[in-house]
Amino acid sequence: MTEEKKKVRAMTVTYTVDSGLYVNITNRCTNRCDFCIRNNGDGAYGSESLWLDHEPIEDEILASALARDLTAFSEIVFCGYGEPAIRLDVARNVALKIKELYPKMKIRINTNGQSDLILGCDSAPMYKDAFDEVSISLNAADAKRYQDICHSVYGEKSFCAILAFAKNVSKYVPSVKFSVVRESLTEDELAECARIADECNVTLRIRDLIS
Repeated sequence: MTEEKKKVRAMTVTYTVDSGLYVNITNRCTNRCDFCIRNNGDGAYGSESLWLDHEPIEDEILASALARDLTAFSEIVFCGYGEPAIRLDVARNVALKIKELYPKMKIRINTNGQSDLILGCDSAPMYKDAFDEVSISLNAADAKRYQDICHSVYGEKSFCAILAFAKNVSKYVPSVKFSVVRESLTEDELAECARIADECNVTLRIRDLIS
């Protein structure tokens, strides 16, 4: 067996976090967030390295997921060391195939909410039927602060795009949530994030920093 094949076999496409099976499909991201878990190591929650040797194709992702007993998991989550919306078509196709086999399986996607900018279109309809929940990293209470800590390649316009996406995708997905990192925001900023979530008619989740 060649060294290249050994690396591919060892690549972490799926990993577990509590009762969820997480799916790692890309290392590319449009943000460089100050608090990103990638700044602190190679894995998450005790996983093997999440740096990919190559971006897995649909068959590889399905094989990795279906090699496990999916009935043992409460949900499947598209979330790894990159922004899954960069490969939204792949994530959608894999999710739909899993739902064919496991109709009751909850499938969530964790995203920075920039898929409209990434794909250059209204991407919200692509989430329909494939995902039961979309978790969007809001991370800040205004565009300037967002750019200061998330460093999007799209600049400050990314913040307004995220809010528009949240409103649109809630038409197609049963559960849409904003998430913010508690340690990155003041109490006033957290209150403003709560107001924004209400305005967008989505839930706000305040999470602790992952170290």
